[in-house]
Amino acid sequence: MSSTKDLLKVDDYCSKFNLSTLHPLVSVHDLSEGIWEGQEHTDVVQYHFYGIFLKQGEGCILKYGRQNYDYQDGTLVFLAPGQVVHVGHIDKNFKPSGYALLFHPDLLWGTHLGKTMTEYAFFSYQFHEALHVSKKERQMVLDLFDKIRIELSQGIDKHSKDVVVAHIELFLKYCMRFYDRQFITREKENLGVIQRFEASLNSYIQTGKAKELGTPSVSYFAQEQNLSPNYFGDLIKKETGKSANEHIQDTLIAIAKQKIFDPDKPLSEIAYELGFKYPQHFSRLFKKRVGYSPKEYRMLN
Repeated sequence: MSSTKDLLKVDDYCSKFNLSTLHPLVSVHDLSEGIWEGQEHTDVVQYHFYGIFLKQGEGCILKYGRQNYDYQDGTLVFLAPGQVVHVGHIDKNFKPSGYALLFHPDLLWGTHLGKTMTEYAFFSYQFHEALHVSKKERQMVLDLFDKIRIELSQGIDKHSKDVVVAHIELFLKYCMRFYDRQFITREKENLGVIQRFEASLNSYIQTGKAKELGTPSVSYFAQEQNLSPNYFGDLIKKETGKSANEHIQDTLIAIAKQKIFDPDKPLSEIAYELGFKYPQHFSRLFKKRVGYSPKEYRMLN
């Protein structure tokens, strides 16, 4: 079993490929210029900085969680500090290829990007969720990587940080656009995700899972479909106009209304059947969404 290797600094990654860094907090590399020093077995690696990788060619298998990342030729993968990945290689003659942009969180201190990094949800995406870029998009990525590389090669001055971070932020904004395009081009596939979500949500409540496991959560249904909560939530929002959590609450309220029509069923029992640990939490949500408390709604009907 492989032990986890911590990559604490940007240079820890670069030195693995015998690549030199021009700045201690940020680096851009054409990986084909490096020399691989790994082994045939899978390496388990924990990153302590941000990593963005544009894959080129075959020969490397990336696992995040227990399944293979959808990491094909011409895809972008985003890793954030604290994430653990499994990197396997097809044979001992593996030759690194592709491109990497690496930057430490310390680089972002005091910058606009440092305050807005959480907006780029694709850094928390897990498996099956690489960004597939077209040839035109790939060239845009390489152009921005090259601009960062040129800036770093000119030497560090008081403007270097601002210029480099600005290029990284522009690159991430383009990636937001690329991901939006990917959601659109996968519309048919996404529709299947939504249908399975709605069916599973109704089943979760009707079969008693809610009473056993608690109110349904976005992470539960995301895991069911081997998607991360952020990617799953983005997909549902873009396809339906509502967040996954809104869908869950709509379903809970709709089923609650049906149950409330039975005057012999205690309201506390309805709350427990829907997964609420405390009836007052159910009453609070119901009134917020309907405008009446469950008791008032029963009397009105």
